[in-house]
Amino acid sequence: MNNESKESPHPLEMTVHSMPQRDSVSGSAAMAERTKSGRWKMLLVLLLCASPVIASYITYYFIRPEGRRNFGELINPQRVVPNLDATLLSGASTNLQKLTGQWLLVSVSGGGCDTSCQKHLYLQRQLRETLGKEKDRLDWVWLVSDTVPIPDALMPALKDATVLRLPAEQITNWIQPAQNQQLADHLYLIDPMGNWMMRFPPGLDAAAAKKAKSDIDRVMRASASWDKAGR
Repeated sequence: MNNESKESPHPLEMTVHSMPQRDSVSGSAAMAERTKSGRWKMLLVLLLCASPVIASYITYYFIRPEGRRNFGELINPQRVVPNLDATLLSGASTNLQKLTGQWLLVSVSGGGCDTSCQKHLYLQRQLRETLGKEKDRLDWVWLVSDTVPIPDALMPALKDATVLRLPAEQITNWIQPAQNQQLADHLYLIDPMGNWMMRFPPGLDAAAAKKAKSDIDRVMRASASWDKAGR
């Protein structure tokens, strides 16, 4: 018998892992490009959605068209509503941050409510009413800074107001008077995110109240695209 090894009819074959084909490489590159493009498109959509908010804040915090000056004093840096508990007229407790979601026109005084306090409450109510169909975007708020009972005669006039008791030292964690003034001397404007953004001069009369209304009108127009009535 011939013991010589039989040669394989085929040469030795080596196994090599397949290299990516051109079509596979180009397909992966196309998919990566589509993913990148999709991300840019999503970012663009988000920017378009946010642009009214950004534009409105730039408008009323930084731009003064035609050189106009605000009657009220713009507050910089802004001071956001603190996480503090206040007391409703009913005696129930509520958190001050629940006020967010609406524009707020705020006054501060003791519960006895002297003549100046009553004048502020009247102006707050009137300024809100003069906004017409936009009035539901603004709450008028009275922060009572002591435990003195509120006169019964005032209660009917407060039916549309938000009245909260909060010690004066806690109120100043959020809003403050101008130098050499008292908390009760001013009206304060708060934006829907809870930022104290404007303080009106003390001693408002009818003529000054019209100027204050112009400021309120302007900031509410600037925020009309994103701020709606109701919390």
